[in-house]
Amino acid sequence: MGFKMIKKGLVVAGLGALFLGLLYGSSAVSYVKTAFYKVRSTAKDAVPIQFEIDRARQELADLEPAIHENIETLARAEVDVKHLETEIAETRENLDREAKRMLALNENLKSGRLQLTSSSGVSYTADEVKADLARRLDQYRRGKQILRDKEETLKVRQQNVEAARKALSEMTAQKKILETQIEGIEARLRQIEATQASNGFTFDNSSLSRVKQTISELDKRVEVLARVTEQEGRYAERGLPVPDDLNRDVSKEIDAELATPAPASDRSL
Repeated sequence: MGFKMIKKGLVVAGLGALFLGLLYGSSAVSYVKTAFYKVRSTAKDAVPIQFEIDRARQELADLEPAIHENIETLARAEVDVKHLETEIAETRENLDREAKRMLALNENLKSGRLQLTSSSGVSYTADEVKADLARRLDQYRRGKQILRDKEETLKVRQQNVEAARKALSEMTAQKKILETQIEGIEARLRQIEATQASNGFTFDNSSLSRVKQTISELDKRVEVLARVTEQEGRYAERGLPVPDDLNRDVSKEIDAELATPAPASDRSL
C-alpha cells in the first residue's frame, strides 16, 4: 500500500514537472524556486513577532551549555599548561644537576684523578668513568630534546589557551549584545503596540465626535424650525375682528347695496 502511494506521488510530481516544462520551458525551475521562496517568506511573515522574539531568547538560552562546556575546556587546558610548566621546570633542574655532575667527572678525568671511590668502597677505572660520562651525556642530550619538545608543546598549548579565552570572551560579549538587541526589539514592539492601542482610542474619540456633531446638527435644525414657526406667526396676514350687531338686518342692507336696478318699463308699471 505504501509503495503504491509513493509511486502515485512520484507520478503526480512527474506530471506536474512535465506540465510546468511544457508551459514555461526552461524557465520552469525559476518559477518553481520563486514560488517556493515566496511561500516560505509569506509563511515566515505570518509568524507573530513575539513568537520570533521568544524563539530568539530560547536560542540564546541554548548557548549556555556550549559556553559552560567551553569554560570547562578552558579550565582543563589551563591546568594542563600549569602541569606542563611544572614538568619543564623540573626537567630543567634535573638537566642542570646532571650537567654539574658531568662537569665534575670530566674535570677529575682530565686532571688524572682516575681512581674514584664510591661510598660503598668500590673503585672505578678511567675507562669506566669515560663510559659513565658517555652514558650520562647521551641521557643529557635526550633530556634536552625532551625539554625542547615540552617547551614547544607548552607554547602551542599557551596559544590555544589564549585563543580559547578570546573566543569565550567574544562569545559571552556577543551573547550580551544579542540579549540587549532582543530587549530593544521587544521594547520597540511594546511601544508600537501601545501606539496601536492609542490609535484605537483615537478611533473611539472620532466616533464620539461624530455623535456630538449629529446632536449639534439636530439641535440647530430644531432651533431653525422654532424660528421659522415664530416668523410665520409674526408675518402671516390676519383679518381684523368685526364686531357683530345683533339689531342690524344685514340681509336687507346687502340687497339694497347690491340689488340690480329694475328696467324702465318695470318702473312705469
